[in-house]
Amino acid sequence: MKNNDSKVMPDPSEKLSGTSIFFALLSGILLFLSFPKFGLGFITWIAFVPLFIALRNVSLRRALFLGWIAGLTACIGILYWITYVVVYYGHLPLYLGVTIMLLLACYLSLYTALFAAGLVYLRRWVPLYLVVPVLWVCLEYLKSKLFTGFPWENVGYSQFNNLFFIQIADIVGVFGLSFLILLLNVAFFEIVTEKSKKSFALAASVLLLWLGVYGYGVLRINQIDKALNGAPGMEVSLIQGNIDQSIKWNENFQNETIEIYEELSLHTPMADGGLIVWPETAVPFSFQDKNDLQRQVRDLSIKTRSWFIFGSTSYTERREKTDYFNSAYLLSPQGDVRGKYDKVHLVPYGEYVPLRTLFPFISSLAAGIGDFATGKGFYPLTMGDRKIGVMICYEGILPEAARMYKNAAAELLVNITNDAWFGTTSAPYQHLSMSIFRAVETRLYLVRAANTGISAIVDPTGKILAQTEIFKKDEIHGNIKFIALSSFYARYGDLLVWACFICLVIFFLWSLKGRKRNVR
Repeated sequence: MKNNDSKVMPDPSEKLSGTSIFFALLSGILLFLSFPKFGLGFITWIAFVPLFIALRNVSLRRALFLGWIAGLTACIGILYWITYVVVYYGHLPLYLGVTIMLLLACYLSLYTALFAAGLVYLRRWVPLYLVVPVLWVCLEYLKSKLFTGFPWENVGYSQFNNLFFIQIADIVGVFGLSFLILLLNVAFFEIVTEKSKKSFALAASVLLLWLGVYGYGVLRINQIDKALNGAPGMEVSLIQGNIDQSIKWNENFQNETIEIYEELSLHTPMADGGLIVWPETAVPFSFQDKNDLQRQVRDLSIKTRSWFIFGSTSYTERREKTDYFNSAYLLSPQGDVRGKYDKVHLVPYGEYVPLRTLFPFISSLAAGIGDFATGKGFYPLTMGDRKIGVMICYEGILPEAARMYKNAAAELLVNITNDAWFGTTSAPYQHLSMSIFRAVETRLYLVRAANTGISAIVDPTGKILAQTEIFKKDEIHGNIKFIALSSFYARYGDLLVWACFICLVIFFLWSLKGRKRNVR
């Protein structure tokens, strides 16, 4: 894929070779093997190389197809669990469940197709070292924002357990990690295909950049460890009730559910003023309704003399209709309600059903009562003299949620979720791996309580201090600390992404100038 190949244009009549398709498929396979629970993150470092090889000397139309093939393969491997969700809990036939998953995969694959086509078009005028990471980051950002956004397993998330590498996320965010990974892929591709002094020199430059990133990681972790020494903290208990989704909303099991959570909460005594966290909708009724179950839940905070966060549905009655919310309540050690957070970013076809009249069969996926209303914003809850930011389920993978909390002086992030929908697929592992980055980006502790797992305590470097297994009644008892470290990314956001968009515009303007020159 040489940059001067405008002189050697592909023959439009040439058929797409089986080798090119094989390499595109190989890239897709390597990509999904880079994410939990299949493989290791370092696979991503070379995952795009086969696609780059497939794109040598092909037309734009063929590049679109090859990119789409690579993207489709990766998306099926990453998102296969959607079929499980809609078949097992949506009660759809298997063929329809597979079709829904494939439709989403086909849509997401369009971004990889556009990436491949844009690469083939721009490589004639702009070096690959610039085109590849810039173009990918722009498209990955669009995928994460358009049509409510779907940032699930962006490339940078593959490095969740590469502790030294991910520290740079407090400057450039996850999109910055994607940029660096694509840059390294180009370096490997150039070494394999060109084997020239220039390619080795450029690869050496990329290597030095990566060494700098790792060096920053070492320094930043040491700095955070020093800040944590002697920092004030508190005890936390994260409760994983492992309540079967099929009985979760059955009124006959309400008492049993609360008793399970209460028993786990009382299992390990903790000092006064600690924090107990139950998962999303752990309370299988609307907590604002006064009854014996509500009193039992409130009494737990009084018995333990602890702060208490738990998930519950809530509602607001209006003249024409009733608005329902997916909420999190904060109780004081005296049993008083000190705050309520209503989920802001709802999941399409999970918590609200767009186009319900066109797809009535999908309504069964809306939890319990149908469509939820949207909360007012990411506003911290006040826990004594501390502020905490609550993220419910999917919000844990949204950088902007954690950023807003950090900028509003939150000192702890709490993620409550119910991943029972996912079964034993790779989705619970993927969900946790993405949530980890919210701690790194904000330099705050993150505690995560999940109904069926994975519950975890994550420190401000992204290190998992404790975690549970999936589908097991369990609790995590540990300590968190409060530190006030600044974060460039939390304050300024995705500046790198906007720089990439500016560069992309410049690249296209430059290509138009080059086309005019060639015409003359």
